[in-house]
Amino acid sequence: MILIVDDSRENIISLKKVLEKNGFQVDTASSGEEALRKVLKRYYVLIILDVQMPGMDGFEVAEAISGYSKAKETAIIFLSAANTDIKFITQGYSSGGLDYITKPVDMDILLLKVKTFYTIYEQRRALNEMQKALLDEIEFRKKAEQLKDEFISIASHELKTPLTSIKGYIQLLERSIDKDDIPTVKSRFSKVQNQIEKLNLLVADLLDISKIESGKLKLNIKDFSVDELLDNIIEMMQQSYPDFKFTITGSVNEKTFGDEMRIEQVIVNFITNAIKYSPGTNEIQISKYICNEKLYIAVKDFGIGMSKEHQEKVFNKFYRVEENSLRFQGLGIGLYICEQIIKLHHGVIGVNSKPGAGSEFYFYLPVNAIQ
Repeated sequence: MILIVDDSRENIISLKKVLEKNGFQVDTASSGEEALRKVLKRYYVLIILDVQMPGMDGFEVAEAISGYSKAKETAIIFLSAANTDIKFITQGYSSGGLDYITKPVDMDILLLKVKTFYTIYEQRRALNEMQKALLDEIEFRKKAEQLKDEFISIASHELKTPLTSIKGYIQLLERSIDKDDIPTVKSRFSKVQNQIEKLNLLVADLLDISKIESGKLKLNIKDFSVDELLDNIIEMMQQSYPDFKFTITGSVNEKTFGDEMRIEQVIVNFITNAIKYSPGTNEIQISKYICNEKLYIAVKDFGIGMSKEHQEKVFNKFYRVEENSLRFQGLGIGLYICEQIIKLHHGVIGVNSKPGAGSEFYFYLPVNAIQ
């Protein structure tokens, strides 16, 4: 947009007509005061400013405009019929003008200058956008590098914990074997198996992340019974967590088309998280039903819950709630993997939660529409 400032209506009309004929958007002001009001309200690429005007002259207007942060990149061309002396031209440049044209105006020269300023403006804007994009990319890479470093540190710690436990239990096992203490051997052997299972799950998550990043996480699609799958999961969970009460509501009396193992992985992750983040409680509710040819499964706990801010980030890769990271171990990738699995099934994953009132993780996926 170009702003023409001139107290002569005839000058404004002739300039406006020529500029608009050449494809420029034009606004006008008949005084310096009106020009300043307009500059405060909108951005102009170029201001064509008459020097001699009643009230504020062009130099005073230019000096005032130079103090506006909104107009710091706006170019100013002075037009003057009377003040053609070198001292006035110098004053024009010192007032913030980038050019000084004497009247009568050669329209071809003015158009050439306007086009040049517009070209410079477009180039500067493109350069600013490139600079911003580059700074955003640098910031993104810094954050990604920081996340990677944090993840490596967390992963090293999480992997080291079961390994250290296994090493300690094996040393204790050796002593128990030497003493021929079979009951203690069996107890410690069971603990070793538990730690190996933890280690196995951690490694499996790391392998899944690698597959997701390389686009190699594939689905083994087939018909399966969701009712049977959930019954098996609950039976397994009940054995591992005998103090918890698992309640299932709803029924899915038809086959679902999907990757049974991966759907089981998502549900187990939901349930183990529900147990993990529900200290002092012992109830987990699982809901299942089919609506509009979509399977819905939800796992609800009555634990610590989370804020809206955390809900928006909880499926992000490597995300861990800071205030809980010391209380609850984890790599921060389980829910991210779950989200990728549900996306591969063309489904939707989500969470409803309130601090102190528990969380409900759920997913929808089409029963027969996976291609």
